[in-house]
Amino acid sequence: MSVVGKVYIVGAGPGDPDLLTVKALKVLREADVVLYDRLVGDKIEKMIREICKEIVYVGKDSCENGSIRQRVINELMVKLAREGKTVVRLKGGDPFVFGRGGEEVEYLIKNKIPFEIIPGLSSITAVPTSANIPLTHKGKSSTIFVMTGRKLDDIGKSALEGTIVILMGKEKIREIMKRFIDLGKDPKTPVAVIENGTLDNQKVYFGNLKNIAEIVERNVKGVALIVIGDVVELGRKFNETRRDESL
Repeated sequence: MSVVGKVYIVGAGPGDPDLLTVKALKVLREADVVLYDRLVGDKIEKMIREICKEIVYVGKDSCENGSIRQRVINELMVKLAREGKTVVRLKGGDPFVFGRGGEEVEYLIKNKIPFEIIPGLSSITAVPTSANIPLTHKGKSSTIFVMTGRKLDDIGKSALEGTIVILMGKEKIREIMKRFIDLGKDPKTPVAVIENGTLDNQKVYFGNLKNIAEIVERNVKGVALIVIGDVVELGRKFNETRRDESL
C-alpha cells in the first residue's frame, strides 16, 4: 500500500512574517509543497520562496468563480497527499476566519486524508492592535462585532453597539457607512481605516461615519481593515502620543 501524506492547513497571520507562529514556521520548513494564495502577502511569499522546497500559487482572481477554484484547490491537496507528500495549505490570517478552511477540512475528511489545523493570528485583532487601537476598553466597549464588507444585509441592529470590525470593506465603504447611519448610528461615530496592517507601509486614517468614505477613496490604495466605535478615539490618542515620543 502507498503511504498517504498529510495536509496542514496553516494560518499565515496578517502579513508580517514576524507574526507567523513558531509552529507554522516549523511546518513550512518541513513541507514538501506549499499551496498559498495572495492573502498571505508579498513578504511571506518571498520568505516561503526562500525556505520551502516547492510552492504553488492557488489564489483566486476577482473575476473567477470562487466555488470552482476552491474545488480545484481541494482536489490538488488530496492528489499531493496521495502521492505521499507533506502539504501545507497556507492561508492569510486564521484559516477558520473568512478563509474557507472548514470547507477544505470537510473535503479532506471525505477523502480520508490526514490533516492538522495550525491557527494563525487573525487580522481582526492583529491589525487594530498594530495601529494602537484597542478593540475593547473599560467604559468604551465590551463587545466586538465582526463582519465582511461584502454583505450589507449583515449590518443589523445588533451591530450598533460596541466595536465593529469590517474586513474586505474598502470597495463598499460609502454604502457601509450609509447603512450604519440609516440604522440610527450617530454620523459622528469615530472610524479608523488601517491600510496594509502590520506591514512597514502601514497607514491609519481617522474620521467618522459621515466623512471616512471620502478620505478612503482619496487616499487608500492597499488592503484595508475598518474599525468603528468609541475605541477609535483612544487609538487616535495613542498614535498621537507615540508620534510625540518619537520626536
